[in-house]
Amino acid sequence: MADGYARLTGKPQCVIVHVDVGTQGLGAAIHNASCGRTPVLIFAGLSPYTIEGEVRGSRTEYIHWIQDVPDQKQIVAQYCRYTGEIKTGMNVKQMVNRALQFATSAPHGPVYLMGAREPMEQEIEPYQLEQDQWEAVEPAALTESQVERIAEALVCAKEPLLITGYSGRNHAAVAELVKLTETVKGLRVLDTGGSDMCFPADHRAWLGLRYGVDDSIKTADLILVVDCDVPWLPAICKPNKDAKIFHVDIDPLKQQMPVFYLPAIARYRADSHTAFKQLHTYINSNGRLSEKIAGKAFEERWEGLKEKHEERLSRITELAKPGDNGYYNCSYLTAAIRKAVPKDTIFAVEAVTNTGFVADQIQATIPGSWINCGGGGLGWSGGGALGIKLATEAEGGRKFVCQIVGDGTFLFTVPG
Repeated sequence: MADGYARLTGKPQCVIVHVDVGTQGLGAAIHNASCGRTPVLIFAGLSPYTIEGEVRGSRTEYIHWIQDVPDQKQIVAQYCRYTGEIKTGMNVKQMVNRALQFATSAPHGPVYLMGAREPMEQEIEPYQLEQDQWEAVEPAALTESQVERIAEALVCAKEPLLITGYSGRNHAAVAELVKLTETVKGLRVLDTGGSDMCFPADHRAWLGLRYGVDDSIKTADLILVVDCDVPWLPAICKPNKDAKIFHVDIDPLKQQMPVFYLPAIARYRADSHTAFKQLHTYINSNGRLSEKIAGKAFEERWEGLKEKHEERLSRITELAKPGDNGYYNCSYLTAAIRKAVPKDTIFAVEAVTNTGFVADQIQATIPGSWINCGGGGLGWSGGGALGIKLATEAEGGRKFVCQIVGDGTFLFTVPG
């Protein structure tokens, strides 16, 4: 639930677990929060470190010996942006705020604090912090020369493609990406992450959600990868060897992935919302580039996108028809659900191998209306959907939430 709430709102949530066994119980959930870039603060207790009543909080239960492990935080450390131990009540507020700074600074993710009973029961004098001194790190922007280089390449490309995966986590980034595609007519957007609604399906530049395999990847002469973990699967589908590739990401090196690389001619660490806005603003304000994009070739490309988009939607509609034998498939069922629920429904999706078909039929157009796990730990959507619903109630924007989940994944979500 904490993951779903934080995923929709961007506001960090707190989860409290019981020492080492509770930490182990986080299992797939902390993997999902890490891969899905969800700001969550986890607090766990530690077995007391005194045993003879030396201070308040000393061991009083049999289990205090059994649950005393050498390094509890190592159970989850590789999934966390920060781990720390509260060793005294004197700076507990500073420790919590430091952890939250890591959780809410990009790339967002889970943080883990732990503390034994002794500091938790320590008597201290009340004190206050200046909370405005503990804000997250501000988003980074492209430099002037980086903006110029990417903008020039986008305008000069004949078949430009933008691949994204989670840029839509910031709901404001969707509108800026739309403006970029309407500035560089012919630029198409492919989603290969599926964790957020990054680009509206009713826009002619929409190519849909495909997990790393699509003809557009093979034919593009310029690819701009933005906030994406797996833009393509090289053993199955990869760009033309002559394609120019730029990579813009808040974490371009993917520091938690031991093996990751893209054949990019340049990679920049920057916030996607800021970068999209910088690019379309620069192109429209540059006399030479703005004159070029006003040419006939760009208008023809724009009309070509409309035709291809209509063809794509037609093929998707055909998939949603029942077979001659009366049987129906995932596409038919999802299309029926889409028609039955309110237009502004938020979908918590965990359809696994059917995700592409579901995305085609849902055709999300509202930022924040499609939320997928982002990781590989099955069972996310049950608690996630409840957290999303709770967030809509608490934030004053009450909305219908629809969980779409496969039968096997549903079994994983019930025990969780």
